[in-house]
Amino acid sequence: MPKSLLIISRQAPWAGPGAKEALDIVLAGGAFDLPVALLFMDDGIFQLLANQNAAAIQQKNLTANLQALSMFGVDDLYACSHSLSERGILPAGLAVDDVQSLPVEDVRALIDRYDQVITL
Repeated sequence: MPKSLLIISRQAPWAGPGAKEALDIVLAGGAFDLPVALLFMDDGIFQLLANQNAAAIQQKNLTANLQALSMFGVDDLYACSHSLSERGILPAGLAVDDVQSLPVEDVRALIDRYDQVITL
C-alpha cells in the first residue's frame, strides 16, 4: 500500500517558489496515485484567492493548477480557518470550491492521519 502524503503550504504565491513547489509535489503525487492532501496555512491561504494578478510580479498564476488538482485525483484540500480569519478571508471567497475549512484544533489530527508530511 502506498504511503500517504500531506503537503502544508504556508507561503504566499508571490513570496518565492514554495507555493509552486508545493503544488508540483501534490500534482506529482496525484499522478502516481499516491494518497495526497494539501493544507493551506498562514500566508499560504493567499494562494486560494481569486483574481490574482500574477503577471504584475512576473510570476505564474497558480489558480489553474489548484483547480486541476481533482483531475489528478487530489480531492483532499484544506484551509486553516484561523489563518483565513486572521487575514479577513471568507471561505466563500476562495477561487477553489472544494477546500474544506479546518479549525486549528483539528490540524494536528489531520497531520497524524498521514505517513509523510512536507511543509513548504
